[in-house]
Amino acid sequence: MSPAAPARTAVMTVNAHTHIYSALAPLGMPAPQPPPDDFMGILERVWWRLDRALDAPAVRASARLCAAEALLLGTTTLIDHHESPALIEGSLDVLADACEEIGIRALLCYGATERNGGRGEARRGLAECRRFARENHRPRVRGVLGLHASFTVSDETLEETAALARELGTVTHVHVAEAGVDVEDARTRGHIGPLERLLAHVAIPPGSILAHGVHLDEAAVRLADRHGCWLVQNPRSNLGNRVGYPRALWASERVALGTDGYVADMAEECAALERLVAAHPASEPAGRAVARARLVAGTRLAAERFGADALAGDRVERDAAGAVRNVTVAGEAVVRDGRLVRADLEQIRAQAREQAVRLWPRMASLA
Repeated sequence: MSPAAPARTAVMTVNAHTHIYSALAPLGMPAPQPPPDDFMGILERVWWRLDRALDAPAVRASARLCAAEALLLGTTTLIDHHESPALIEGSLDVLADACEEIGIRALLCYGATERNGGRGEARRGLAECRRFARENHRPRVRGVLGLHASFTVSDETLEETAALARELGTVTHVHVAEAGVDVEDARTRGHIGPLERLLAHVAIPPGSILAHGVHLDEAAVRLADRHGCWLVQNPRSNLGNRVGYPRALWASERVALGTDGYVADMAEECAALERLVAAHPASEPAGRAVARARLVAGTRLAAERFGADALAGDRVERDAAGAVRNVTVAGEAVVRDGRLVRADLEQIRAQAREQAVRLWPRMASLA
């Protein structure tokens, strides 16, 4: 009998932009009929309808499922962007408690927006970010500011975000140029694009996290880099939403990899990026190596927010076939021999299925 191949150990893996609240979507979420034919249709008829239907039990079930699946896939840190308009106050505590329970590290924010309730809604979202950043003392969880996207907020909300960032000494996590609608909106307001609008209002301090950047040109990407901002590419989501391939992200070394709500399988995200790079060779001078570079960049992003020392105790051990066997977060084993240490996966999945059954009728009833 030949000896078993040695296990492979790697440092932490970071999902640099996700939406924990979407974790129930694979559990039977009905597809809209007829199917949306553009990005705004997808937002309005799928994701914005889903987030409006969320309540505390659904958010908790989503968070427990997302965190459990992430750890079992070797992802030790989630950088999340949350929205639940019917549950703003206290929503970040629901997420944080679930992440702390399962044992994953998380960076949380509420994505303030005016798209449902105007300025009052945005103020409540920012207030939730402020409250959480001040009150949270969970060792593996941090809070930052959040904005949904430039095209769903007013200049007044951007100014309030800037003031709050100065008060808290923190950064902003926001969608930027995911689709052309964001660029067009910024131009109607007198700016070159959404990045320039956010910078003009000082709403994205250095270190801020800008998700997507699909429709940023080279000059804008270099501007974000000079300003010390992070960009996060989300290959599977961008392909699924048909928003195009980001052709200028090569112009910055501060580009990490996220899933935008897809399951936190960063190996699959890397594989998807490699396939897209092969289809868009002119957009990525580094070729397939860019996927690994962006995955590694996620650890640098996480280190900025949590501190390099805090991440030193994170390890992921895989068997010879690549399956995750053991995961350590902050020096504590949270997955051992392919099983969660702190929670029961089947119980988590059962609860998630129960909440999904409740969620879909509520979602369908919303206009």
